[in-house]
Amino acid sequence: VQLQASGGGLVRPGGSLRLSCSASGFDFDRYTMAWFRQVPGQEREGISCISVDRATTYADSVKGRYTISRDNARDTLYLQMNSLKPEDTAVYYCATYGTCSAYASFDTFGPGTQVTVSS
Repeated sequence: VQLQASGGGLVRPGGSLRLSCSASGFDFDRYTMAWFRQVPGQEREGISCISVDRATTYADSVKGRYTISRDNARDTLYLQMNSLKPEDTAVYYCATYGTCSAYASFDTFGPGTQVTVSS
């Protein structure tokens, strides 16, 4: 299983970014996918999840600003992030082999991509 997140960078408050996660080595369209983020010194936090049937969930901290989606034809997961805030600064990871009802169930993560929100 390989997961590779990309699309991070430096953005000003109020700006937008779209993260991508390219997946390989498993049947992408048969698995729930999720995004996590981690700030140094804090635990990794599950922020959004999308099931096989495209049901989505969001953490309260990102609800209304972030949108998760998947393209099964491209084996790619996306996270559209709008109205970014400095507190969104973190390393973002994509993950699989879990369930949206329990972020702690995800056990496979790719390398993260850094998102920095600063003026």
